[in-house]
Amino acid sequence: MRYARIRSGDMFLSSTAVFMAEIVKLLTCLVLVFYEEGNFVKFCNSLYLNIIKQPIDTLKVCVPSLLYIIQNNLLYVSASNLDAATHQVTYQLKILTTAFFAVVILRRSLRNTQWGALILLVIGVVLVQLAQNSKTTLPSGIEQNRVIGFSAALSACFLSGFAGIYFEKILKGSDVSVWMRNVQLSLLSLPFGLITCLINDGQVLQKQGFFFGYDLFVLYLVVLQAGGGLIVAMVVKCYVSNLFNFSVWAPTKSNIR
Repeated sequence: MRYARIRSGDMFLSSTAVFMAEIVKLLTCLVLVFYEEGNFVKFCNSLYLNIIKQPIDTLKVCVPSLLYIIQNNLLYVSASNLDAATHQVTYQLKILTTAFFAVVILRRSLRNTQWGALILLVIGVVLVQLAQNSKTTLPSGIEQNRVIGFSAALSACFLSGFAGIYFEKILKGSDVSVWMRNVQLSLLSLPFGLITCLINDGQVLQKQGFFFGYDLFVLYLVVLQAGGGLIVAMVVKCYVSNLFNFSVWAPTKSNIR
């Protein structure tokens, strides 16, 4: 992502890349749902029962859908204004925000050593940010501003933490497959993503088109972002499933590895 934003040449619109990533996720999940159901009739019935016939359940996914769209756009802002290492280190603060929302929303508890590790993480991020504080002009022509980059990364961390815990809570109270949940997520994310494109880059879209600046590397980046989102969903689902396999779960030495 960082390389795509600093290289010379025609610069693609990050909002369109986020939108296209949701398209790739939707198509991938539709294929996986079809594979789970086995035939086209069951596939259509499953979509009807889980999306159209249960509008309230589908609308619950609106919250993480909107948050993920905003988060992914913020990550492009951060990658444009911070070097790759600093961006990556700063974005690890999502571990802290996820822990915070897990305690607040899911009523989990953390051990003192875990809180100590989180404090060390914060100190590390602060030290990285203090190392440099200057503006740099990149080969792409974008002026790098570390304050903007850090603010974008920090905001993305909060959105990531809340959306992840919210999504985990939805999965806990439902027997809907993770792929169907991602179909719901992507379907609801598409209008949010399109609105973001029009708000942020409406005039540029009219002049240069939706796919201005796209090449094979940008397409690779889109697929990479989509795949990363699906892997996160799988990890959350597996984690929730493992919790249900324990009659009593507690953060002890036997189940924390």
